[in-house]
Amino acid sequence: MDMIFVILIGAVAAVLANMNIAVFNDGLRPIVGEHIEGRLKRRELGLTAFAMSFGLVVGFGIPFTVTASIILIHSILLGTDIIGLITPKNKWGTPLAAAIGAVYGWGLLIGLEGFVKLFEHLPVNFLEPMGEVGTPVVVTFMAFPALAVAMQFTIKKGILTFLVAALVRQLAVFMNEGGFLSIGGNAITLNQEGMALIAGMIFLFGFAMREKQEEGSSVDLASIFSEKVKAIKKNVVFFMIIGALITGATNLLLMAGDPISLSLLAEGKQADAGIAAAARAIGFIPLVASTAIATGVYSPVGFTLIFVVGLFVPNVWIAVIVGAIVIFLEVMLLSVIARFLDKYPGVRNSGENIRSAMTKLLEVALLIGGANAANMIAPGFGFFFIAGFYLLNEIAGRPIVRMAVGPVGAIAVGIIANILVLMGIMTLPQ
Repeated sequence: MDMIFVILIGAVAAVLANMNIAVFNDGLRPIVGEHIEGRLKRRELGLTAFAMSFGLVVGFGIPFTVTASIILIHSILLGTDIIGLITPKNKWGTPLAAAIGAVYGWGLLIGLEGFVKLFEHLPVNFLEPMGEVGTPVVVTFMAFPALAVAMQFTIKKGILTFLVAALVRQLAVFMNEGGFLSIGGNAITLNQEGMALIAGMIFLFGFAMREKQEEGSSVDLASIFSEKVKAIKKNVVFFMIIGALITGATNLLLMAGDPISLSLLAEGKQADAGIAAAARAIGFIPLVASTAIATGVYSPVGFTLIFVVGLFVPNVWIAVIVGAIVIFLEVMLLSVIARFLDKYPGVRNSGENIRSAMTKLLEVALLIGGANAANMIAPGFGFFFIAGFYLLNEIAGRPIVRMAVGPVGAIAVGIIANILVLMGIMTLPQ
């Protein structure tokens, strides 16, 4: 049963990515939206997906998975993002994505330790440093509402939004460190980036809603938000299938949705893991909802509430059913949110600014992450290579999209470092 669940999750998730329906990487959703609207070629999309997710798979997902002997969801769904977006979206590419995704899921379950040992045999093991590629993404993503406010309204309002979001984040850190929140004696950890994102989104939508009152704009129900949500709703059956599978696998303690709940599960603390998963889900709802509404691309785990269901429901088959219902209700909720946004032209018009803000932040975050990873692999040379790589790519007319420069450059530094060590030109980093 364990093998069946993981194989099916790999296959279905790869198909959803291949068909541009859902991707797990939050940062990839706006980029897939760019491809859907014809502004990004499939080749560039696949390259960007590989660059953004590979480092997270090998440097974040797999090490946690090997350590706990429980699959961290990132290790499978980030991989299926790559598989689905690299394979062509046609009559033979989609079945191929399903087959590779199934094999990848099977391989994860049986071959994780061997993969990590393969990297250990390299002169320069750049598995762990590659995890730095994605580190700035989640942290910087909380700033996109402030950037969107500055782009649509004024720079002063953007700065105000940014400062409030930063303050809310630090308050969340303070509350976490002080252990001020608890349920039944269990400390609740707030997702600080999620809290900052909520604050930023409140300001963004607050300013946008005031725009309607000031201008007296008429309601246009055929807005970009409604159209994007319609695209998600028509695929709700796919989300129910993958949601049911992931909920069942979580109930069987095969996988976890985040490192905190995974570590608690490894210690046998299932109830604590469920509480941690619930707190994380609450913090991630605005991120998933906003990116889905703005791009028309959903997440295969939805708002991540299915992990909470999987950990608290006592029976695997009941968990499967409840998980499907939960993700169905999430999709329906998106429609309610979109109808609310339709009533406010200012909010509706912010869709393009949200997309642009996400893209700009990702370009910066991935460049920083790639530079940090490269410098950990080869101190000094890493910064030099990424800076030169970025500037030469700009002068050449950006044959590699900006978002891919940092991650691709970090992978290239890892390969170059191994070659130079084998040639005796470089010493092993200390």
